[in-house]
Amino acid sequence: MTDEKRRRNRVLALLFTGVLMAALDIAIIGPALPAIRGAFGIGERAAAWMLTMYVLFNLVGTPLMAKLSDRFGRRSVYVADVGVFALGSLVVALSPTYGWVLVGRATQGLGAGGIFPVASAVIGDVFPPEKRGGALGLIGAVFGIAFILGPMLAGAILLLLSWHWLFLVNIPVALVVMVAAGRLLPSRRAEVVRPFDGKGMVVLAVLLASLAFGLNRINAERLWQSVASLGVWPFLVVGVVLVFVFAAVERSAEDPVVRPGLFASRQVKLASALSLGAGLTEAAVVFVPALLVAAFSVTMSTASFMLMPIVLALSVGAPVSGRMLDRYGSRGVVLVGTALIAGGMLLVGFFPASLTLFYAAGVLIGLGLASLLGSSLRYVMLAEASAAERGAAQGILTVFISVGQLVGAAVVGAVIGSHGGELQGYGAAFLMVGVVLAFLTLLSFGLKSRAAERATMRAPGTPASAGERA
Repeated sequence: MTDEKRRRNRVLALLFTGVLMAALDIAIIGPALPAIRGAFGIGERAAAWMLTMYVLFNLVGTPLMAKLSDRFGRRSVYVADVGVFALGSLVVALSPTYGWVLVGRATQGLGAGGIFPVASAVIGDVFPPEKRGGALGLIGAVFGIAFILGPMLAGAILLLLSWHWLFLVNIPVALVVMVAAGRLLPSRRAEVVRPFDGKGMVVLAVLLASLAFGLNRINAERLWQSVASLGVWPFLVVGVVLVFVFAAVERSAEDPVVRPGLFASRQVKLASALSLGAGLTEAAVVFVPALLVAAFSVTMSTASFMLMPIVLALSVGAPVSGRMLDRYGSRGVVLVGTALIAGGMLLVGFFPASLTLFYAAGVLIGLGLASLLGSSLRYVMLAEASAAERGAAQGILTVFISVGQLVGAAVVGAVIGSHGGELQGYGAAFLMVGVVLAFLTLLSFGLKSRAAERATMRAPGTPASAGERA
């Protein structure tokens, strides 16, 4: 094994550990909520703010941290992201009041917002084009692994210790990651540092926070009434208006947060649309346990365990799809992934009361998600973005996935609610998602062929040509 290969493997292990730490913190929050509610004497509505604060600041932190990594180097920003996440974990664990818990969760979300997109950008910096798919696939498998390990780890800690240790355990892991990142990650900064686009960042932060807050407050069972309420529609209107304001600000900025020309690429447009579809799929999967309760009269805990085929398929499929990217390119992998999700969703939609078909559909959905979320769309962005924009491009994908999750949760919940929460409602909702993914499968034919994609890709450290940046 060459020294360069050993170095790449150490970098990959470091990135894997950092992403796993952040992903586990999402997976353990469910088991932790009852203990935290009891400790602070709060109700379920107040407890839900633990997730809301994390989502809001994660969404805002993603483009900020991704852009900063393009300007100041991956190493310093990745170390800062992990440090901010660890600080948030410490604040949550030592909080004297529930208000401080929310401050800690917001801090965690801000730090975690940069960990995954910066890690993906590092892979573009360190790995040659023919090795990027496998590396991205391994990082993508983290989320399936976290879903499996998270509840078990949380259960063991809660059995032996207090809920505080669910967050304190992040501190030593974060310290190890920060030290290793300081030694291993590339530190190259932008060659020319132009004035930071503070105005664009503020507009984007308010835009994303408004959309996230408004969408998060929609009551799916009373969709139109909640959308028409003062707690929802003003935030949605502000978010939509600021989309146009943000576009105008970015066109005049010297160093925009998101270069408008990046969206001139058909690949980027398609990857963004497919990211929305991936987020929609994730939102639909959240409703699967409730579907299983309605279909088979099992308990919610048993229903959660029945998600294992999806999770295992995701965990196994992510690294496999990554290797397929290196061999066949993104178009084939994305086509297969979207078709698998569409097929799985349609199976559940047409046959919601068949246990055998549910497990078969779960495998299809898990493999499809592994293809989309794990690596393929990030692979597309690494091919299209210059080295100076890799972080921002990865941040764009994360934002679109998050928006797809938020919109999907509202729409899927609304379809289910329109049928009174009965089994037919779940069937209709999953049919709707299946049709959307079938449409995205057709769009996937518009992605570049393997040969064209390889011609676009740059080796680590290679600058973009003028034509590529146009």
